[in-house]
Amino acid sequence: MKILILGAGQVGSTVAESLVSEANDITVVDSDGEKLRQLQDRLDLRTLTGNAAHPSVLEQAGIADTDMLLAVTQSDEVNMVACKLASSLYNTPTRIARIRSADFLARPEVFSKDNFCVDFSICPEQILTDYITKLIEFPEALQVLEFANGKASLVAVRAFAGGPLVDKPLSFLRTHMPQVDTRVAAIFRKDRPITPTGDTVIQDGDEIFFIAATDNIRSVLKEMRRMDKPAKRVMIVGGGNIGRRLAKALEHNYEVKLIEYNKKACQRLAGELASTLVLNGDGTDEKLMQEEHVGDVDVFCALTNDDENNIMSSLLAKQGGARKVIALINRSAYVGLVQGGKIDIALSPAHVTIGSLLAYVRQGDVAAVHSLRRGAAEALELVVHGDRQSSRVVGRRIDEIDLPEGANIGALVRGGKVIMGHHDAVIEAEDHVIVFVIDKAMVRKVEKVFQVNIGFF
Repeated sequence: MKILILGAGQVGSTVAESLVSEANDITVVDSDGEKLRQLQDRLDLRTLTGNAAHPSVLEQAGIADTDMLLAVTQSDEVNMVACKLASSLYNTPTRIARIRSADFLARPEVFSKDNFCVDFSICPEQILTDYITKLIEFPEALQVLEFANGKASLVAVRAFAGGPLVDKPLSFLRTHMPQVDTRVAAIFRKDRPITPTGDTVIQDGDEIFFIAATDNIRSVLKEMRRMDKPAKRVMIVGGGNIGRRLAKALEHNYEVKLIEYNKKACQRLAGELASTLVLNGDGTDEKLMQEEHVGDVDVFCALTNDDENNIMSSLLAKQGGARKVIALINRSAYVGLVQGGKIDIALSPAHVTIGSLLAYVRQGDVAAVHSLRRGAAEALELVVHGDRQSSRVVGRRIDEIDLPEGANIGALVRGGKVIMGHHDAVIEAEDHVIVFVIDKAMVRKVEKVFQVNIGFF
């Protein structure tokens, strides 16, 4: 597929890195030549320096025969104009725009064919806000990802010494919880994947990915590890787009404090937020942390634009007694360094966001994609079509399907009902199948297994 990416920031460069490894023809456009040089040093792709909203630049980048336009610059206006030009002048088949402004998002007609011709809009800040909200709702979890319109969830937890499941085989889970069906999709032990079987024994420190009906998540979490008490008090450092959105999403159900360094921004936030306590100060100020009783905080979220400040304020909060700390970290190299130590969860905005984009790029009918373990693994929700003659999966038991090594089916969703992906489950047409892939290099092979034969059309 020929893909044109506008914007070489965190989102654009992460998407480019993910797609270029899957044999796509990628061109990236940005006004910052230095960013493009750094990208080209790492990846096998074309780059072009210029304004992404100018027709001459788009033409040089090859818009005339591009299959998909991903407009993910920092400017909503540039992204929308580029989509409009791509549709009106070049008839580009698929146009996706990054939109940050709530004003635009509140008026979906702006994106229609009569206006800016945006096929799909994504808002990374809102995606990230929803993601963090789930982590606060389930404080024991490292990741909480939804599939099939929220019917099923994939949750990652870390096993710990003394936990209910540690030193026991996975088969113990099914006998211990006969009323709740769940499936362990993958286990990572010391960053290495283990294919789970009934005889696999959980060890202290294992990262366990399990899938279940969303209504059963809390029950399964109780078996996976000792339940934390529900979060009540949340402290947010950083009143930018993400911090403000998160405070607004939480303030009616939690006690929320928000610390912002800029005084004018504090005044604006105090006017916008209903019950959040807005404080003017520095999140790395130890005295301020103590005065605001950080030791009583259930979840501490460092969400400024500065990675180092987020890391330092999170470490201070943990040292001060905060129960769980979440740090937003833009530089992917930092994420692996700090996650799992004093900082409970290090979030890469690009990796959280990328799934929304990948769902449009994947071949076949892909309803959702979630990036796992900092982009190394993926979970896909594929919609099955065809019949036994035209499809390699319809009418077959899961243990009859020839999936590549490292991929396994976690669950099926059929008519709103979640069916665990046990070996004897039979796949039917129009099922939503949730597949866990421990190595994203295998994704293309998985997609081919689920594609129908040409004769079906």
